[in-house]
Amino acid sequence: MGTAINLPADSDHQIGGRPRLDIVSDTICPWCYVGKRHLEAALPILASEGLSFDIMWRPFRLNPDIPKGGVDRRAYRSAKFGSWEKSLALDAQVAAAGAIDGLAFHHDRIVRTPNTVGSHILIRLAHEVGGAALQDRVVEALFAGYFTQGSDVGDPEVLADIGAAAGMERPRVLAAVFDRARGDEVMKEERLARDLHLNGVPSFVLDGKYLFSGAEPSYIIVAALRDAAAASAQLRRRGTV
Repeated sequence: MGTAINLPADSDHQIGGRPRLDIVSDTICPWCYVGKRHLEAALPILASEGLSFDIMWRPFRLNPDIPKGGVDRRAYRSAKFGSWEKSLALDAQVAAAGAIDGLAFHHDRIVRTPNTVGSHILIRLAHEVGGAALQDRVVEALFAGYFTQGSDVGDPEVLADIGAAAGMERPRVLAAVFDRARGDEVMKEERLARDLHLNGVPSFVLDGKYLFSGAEPSYIIVAALRDAAAASAQLRRRGTV
């Protein structure tokens, strides 16, 4: 397997059970949305082989310089990519790729490029409240909200709405989003990922071992997870992990 990646463990993670699959991503990363669909296609194939995973979504910010209130998307991306035309071309590229998997990207509805710390706080809170299933619903809602509906997923009120729609208590979501300590934890974990040279997202890490980055096709994800899970199980049998 790949390089060891020591992402922090979680008190609510079942140690000694299924392999842990960490997915390092950003909520405004279009390829992370596509990658999520590819993973969802891969998991049933692996399940039919008796392989299942404890999945945890981990924070990363594509634009760590974005101020707390976000910025105008057109101005920011024009500066980042050299022109608005280049930005539109990149949007069209990912929209075409997403359409193959049934994703409807509506970049024209997105007005602001948000700071995503709050959305990562919400993702972590969802795992605390309802485990991987609730976290997955929240991640999906954030992606769909931003890329399909054009929602500002940096706005605390929008995040509270997303959390409430997923079954969480709205006041609890708002309190978490405004909790400075939670924000510090997100940034600390992101710095750890960057220090470990995880600069591309989505990045997939199985039982602490880096596998690959990018929205790889489902058959590649199947092969990578199958091989990595077998190697991890062998190490467990040897008592080395």
